[in-house]
Amino acid sequence: MTIRVLVADDQALIRAGFSTLVGSAPDLEVVGEAVDGADALRQVRATSPDVVLMDIRMPGTDGLSATELITSDPALTRVRVLVLTTFEADEYVVAAIRAGASGFLGKGVEPSELLAAIRVVAGGESLLSPRATSALIGRFLSLPPEAGASLDPRMSTLTDREREMVVHVAHGLSNDEIAGRLQLSPLTVKTHVVRAMTKLQARDRAQLVVQAFRAGLVRAGDHRAP
Repeated sequence: MTIRVLVADDQALIRAGFSTLVGSAPDLEVVGEAVDGADALRQVRATSPDVVLMDIRMPGTDGLSATELITSDPALTRVRVLVLTTFEADEYVVAAIRAGASGFLGKGVEPSELLAAIRVVAGGESLLSPRATSALIGRFLSLPPEAGASLDPRMSTLTDREREMVVHVAHGLSNDEIAGRLQLSPLTVKTHVVRAMTKLQARDRAQLVVQAFRAGLVRAGDHRAP
């Protein structure tokens, strides 16, 4: 199946470069190029891409705002956003994931890595290694609680086992690592994780990390996995 990709960047040369690279892969297809966040949102609604390559800093509606608008739209739940930027500071990673992005890459990434990242994100996975997830949690824990934040009532729908899985995922463990720690099969772990994601309406593991942080399942001073 061909993966449909929209490229959003305010610099024409960069858009053209990414489009050429993506179009060179037999399983990928460029369905549009957007010049800013507002244009990206319009084209996403018109073309229904599988993945949006989204720059952060663009005039008008920036990439983070556009990402949040896309990922919060019930009609666009199948669209995944992969953020690409020259600004690889932690705060941008956190902001991108909070906005609903499924992955984050620097523009200096190798061409083969970018193509692989598109495939990973299109497959419903987050482009966050366990190490990157742990780094994100470390950054989350350094931030003050969000004003007006409250416990998501959906957390109460999790079973004890599903809640346990969410905590392990939030601490950066892979399914195989969780399985080894709990003496379960990787398939069993995956089943519990997927059920937790479904109940919490998390798009991928990155969003599950955000949910765990907001719910207080991961606490300051408790950075290591239980």
